Amino acid sequence: MTTIDLVYFNAGGGHRASALALQQAIAQRGLDWTVRLVNLTEVLDPLGSFRKYAFSPEDYYNARLARGLTLGLRSELKLLQALIRLLHPTLMKVLQQHWLRTEPDLVVSLIPNFNRALYQSLAASLPGVPFVTVLTDIADYPPHFWIEPDQEQHFICGSPRAVQQALDAGHAPARIHASSGMIIRPDFYRASDLDRATRRAELGLDPERPTGVVMFGGHGSRSMLSIASRLPDTQLILMCGHNAKLAGKLRALPVVAPRLVLGFTPDVADIMRLGDFFIGKPGPGSLSEALHLGLPVVVTRNSWTMPQERYNTQWVRDNGYGLVLPSFRVVQPAVQALIAQLPDFQRRIGAMRNRAVFEIPDILADILRSNEKPGSLGLGRQPVPSTF
Repeated sequence: MTTIDLVYFNAGGGHRASALALQQAIAQRGLDWTVRLVNLTEVLDPLGSFRKYAFSPEDYYNARLARGLTLGLRSELKLLQALIRLLHPTLMKVLQQHWLRTEPDLVVSLIPNFNRALYQSLAASLPGVPFVTVLTDIADYPPHFWIEPDQEQHFICGSPRAVQQALDAGHAPARIHASSGMIIRPDFYRASDLDRATRRAELGLDPERPTGVVMFGGHGSRSMLSIASRLPDTQLILMCGHNAKLAGKLRALPVVAPRLVLGFTPDVADIMRLGDFFIGKPGPGSLSEALHLGLPVVVTRNSWTMPQERYNTQWVRDNGYGLVLPSFRVVQPAVQALIAQLPDFQRRIGAMRNRAVFEIPDILADILRSNEKPGSLGLGRQPVPSTF
């Protein structure tokens, strides 16, 4: 049986969510594959020693997101990439041992920054096994983020911008595969018989009032307090994820319009279906989920915007999918303007057709089939040097 490894980590949550969604889509597709989820952090630190006696980079990153402390992440990213280059020989050794022990038939990376080490270790230990990077960002943030040059690997890109970036990096067109968007969970495509008016009323909301869904990932963000305090007259659903402290503060705010504050829920798709527009950070996953459900978006772009998400705001603006603000201090007039133009935004969003999570299993199957042919791309690779 063919064994597929999906490599992820928990920084930000979107990479793990994409891996789980892809695993589910492969199972629904009925492909005769064994799909393994590979947490890179656990491969590199199997006993948790570094996380226990030093600190957890994932927890540190997620805590900063929850507090909205994203200023300076561009410089920190450069430091992280420099550290990864410094540790490259160690990463190579650990990863080569992992590949030799687990022997996958195809490796799919859903993470940035580590694709050089992942590719080179796989090529050195299991020559001929294809390596695929699925960009879970709308575009790359070069250099050395998603797309590495001089690697005979495959890329799956969810936007024309990302496809062009892979071509500009010198990769063969035959190894660049376009999908129609970002990976979102298959349950977002499930036909729904939800009666929005009835469900809103059950949750204490006005069935007829325009409703905003406010969400900043699985850990929330303190920006939600500013947004909620500036929109007392707007009906909101505020999704706080695992941040119970934030949920408590939001419930304590004075309001005029009905408001629903939620902690963690597995029913994100059904809750978002109750909304008319989305307010949040310009992350590729949350943007894609909102737009797939027909919700125009309100996001910001400023010095606090994470570097890899800056292009997303341009993508929103260029396609007319919502409003990009300099800060949430002007969210109140922006929401009024968006509600006044809601049909126009909804019409543009309605033309989108993101089927990426169902397209990617077929792309992977094609890569495997082509890899079995003599002289095909991906066969006969030789071990590559581990110097940078």
